[in-house]
Parts: sequence; C-alpha cells; structure tokens
Amino acid sequence: MPRPAAFFAFTICLALHAAAPALQAQTSQFWERLRNRMVDEEIVAAGVTNPRVIRAVRMVPRHEHVPTSQRRYSYLDMALPIGNAQTISPPFVVAFMTEAIDPQPEDKVLEIGTGSGYQAAILSHLVKEVYTIEIVEPLGKQAAKVLEKYPNVHAKIGDGYQGWPEHAPFDKIIVTCSPEDVPPKLIEQLKEGGRMIVPVGQRYQQNLYLFRKQGGKLTREALRPTLFVPMTGEAESKRDVQPDPANPAIYNGGFEEFVEGTTLPNGWHYLRQGEVVSEGAPAGKRFLRFRNEQPGRGCGALQGLGIDGRKVKRIRMSLRLYAKGVRPGQNQQQLPGFLITFYNSERDMIPPHKSLGPWRGTFPWQTQSKVIDVPPQAREAIVRIGLFGAVGETGFDEVMLQRVDERTP
Repeated sequence: MPRPAAFFAFTICLALHAAAPALQAQTSQFWERLRNRMVDEEIVAAGVTNPRVIRAVRMVPRHEHVPTSQRRYSYLDMALPIGNAQTISPPFVVAFMTEAIDPQPEDKVLEIGTGSGYQAAILSHLVKEVYTIEIVEPLGKQAAKVLEKYPNVHAKIGDGYQGWPEHAPFDKIIVTCSPEDVPPKLIEQLKEGGRMIVPVGQRYQQNLYLFRKQGGKLTREALRPTLFVPMTGEAESKRDVQPDPANPAIYNGGFEEFVEGTTLPNGWHYLRQGEVVSEGAPAGKRFLRFRNEQPGRGCGALQGLGIDGRKVKRIRMSLRLYAKGVRPGQNQQQLPGFLITFYNSERDMIPPHKSLGPWRGTFPWQTQSKVIDVPPQAREAIVRIGLFGAVGETGFDEVMLQRVDERTP
C-alpha cells in the first residue's frame, strides 16, 4: 500500500531539515533504502509499470545529482533547485516520461535539458547511447563531471532548440524544458517511427505530449498537465505568450476545461486521488473532488504561476468547498487546505507556506477567503489544494487568487 506522497508531506520536509547533518553523513545503504522506498511509494504506486524503467530508477543515486544544500530532500518526490534558476524534476515525472518513450536497448536517445544529469543517468541504463544538451554552461559542466561514470552518455553545452544534427537521427527524444511549440529541428532529427515527449505550452500552463513520427509528420497524444522550467535560447525568443506576474491568477480554478482527449483538469498537475465531477457544482458545471481512505496518503493537485513581489504586495485567496467525514491523517497537521508557496528568482523556496484552512468534519458548500502578504523577493508561486494526507472527502470549486490593492475592498 502506498505511504504518504512526499510532495504533499510538508512535515516530513521539516523533520528532514532538522536532521540535515546526520542525513548527509549516512552511508550508501541508507540512501539506497530511501531510494527504494521512494520508488515503491511514489513511482510504482502512481502507475509506472515498465520493469526496466523501475529498475533503472532504483539504480541511480539521485542525491548525487542535487546540491549539498538540497541533498536531504533527494528522495522526496519533488522538484529541487539546482542553481542558475533551474530545477531537477520530481522522480515520478522522470520515470513517467521515460516509460512513455518506450526505451529499447539498441536506441539512440537525445535529451534536451541536461540539468544536473539525472534523466540522462536513468536513460544510460536503458538504451545504447544518450546524447544530452544543456544551454546553461555552469550546469552543463557540472553535469558532465557527474555523468563521467556513464560511458554511453555524451554531453555538450549548447542550445537544444537546434538539436544535435551530427548524431541524428534519434530513435527517441526527451525534452525536459518547455517550449511553446515543438522545435522544427527536433522533428527533423527524430527517426521515422520514433517517439518524442515534450512539455508544450505557456510558461505555467503546459501539457506533456507524446509525439510519434509517421510519414515524416508528427502525431500527438496529450498525456497530462505538467510544469517545467522554460526552454531558453531561441525557443524563448519565439514565445508569443508571456506570463503577467503583476496580475497573478489561477487558471481553470472552476475545473471546466479538460486536457484534450482526457478527463484531467487543464492547468492542474500532480493530481493524486482527485477527479472532476460533473454534477452538484456550486458554480458552472464541474468541481474537483478528492477522496482518501488511507491516513497519510497523498491526495491533491498543484498549479504554478508568476507573481512579482515588487509589484504585488497582497493577494486574496478564495474558494468554495465542502467536506464529508474529514479527519486528520497520520498526525494533526494532515488536513485539507489551500496552500501557496513562494519562490525567488533562483527558484529557491521562501518560507513559510501561506494557507487557507485547514478544515475538518462535515459541512456543505461554503465560501472561504483570506488576504495574505506577498514576500517582496517572490517571483513565482505554487498553489496546492487537496486533503494532504487527511481521510475523508472534500470538493473544491472557484479556486482563485486576486491581487489586492489599497483601494480593493
């Protein structure tokens, strides 16, 4: 049975923070135990089934791919800052994307966005050759050192928008940063019959798409909402839609829009034990319902947005919700809420989390709101809704953020 989803278990993060010196001194066996637990509870339990992919994730020491300051969080299923305003993806996302391209032992794979080298290290156990490109020079140099132990991984510094034509065509391409559209050079360099997975979309509203090349053209399949750092370089210069951090807002807070071909709510990623319901909404046609029977199990959804603390001093958090038989999970802190976490320009977290809630018990639909201060160093934020380890049922609708000026009532 799955244990608590680490991304939602903030109390775990606090405990690890307190124990940081001890954790950093632990043995390889200690890290291996944490890694295997993460794989069992956050990857296998979340639906990844390919045994080769699961084995590869067990083999790669993620803690070697994160800065020392973040190492104690290595085996929580969460993105972590790695410097230069970049992040390492959550392990589930890495495993999910890897499984989607169906890696084969004789494949030659191109990765765009080396980052700290974690994705390339996973691929090295699954395919014949990995070619990986990083545009941020300090990251590229550091990753190349870490990847020296993998002789079938070839790394270079450059603009991934151009691909790596000298080694094309590639059987598979995996893109770990988000362009607004698929770069044409990558289409050209994908082998006929090959697969490519790319997080495509606006800065904070992206979907993972699986592309297949047939007859020289791409067919696409939408998989799920996601959130990656943007593809920079030429891709960024071609971006038509830019975020407006002076006017932060939640997208699809009424859950009326689906990802094409799915029943997943557009704009909300990392959905756990939630479903869109089409009857009984207090506004519109739909709402998002969460149910959990196992204390501590992850149950929620996330969304990212831009917010500039120099321009936005306060925001109002508001939503409609109901609850049925909600009680704490494994401790009194595991209760439903509407949380917001701010990040600075380097994508480092700015504590503490701000929240609306928590809630417990049983009550009908009601409206809740709260005005909070925005840290002046904030440049981005992640909002979270859900049960967060609590047991019971709750529904969310009209989840909103609104800038509050002095003249706003």
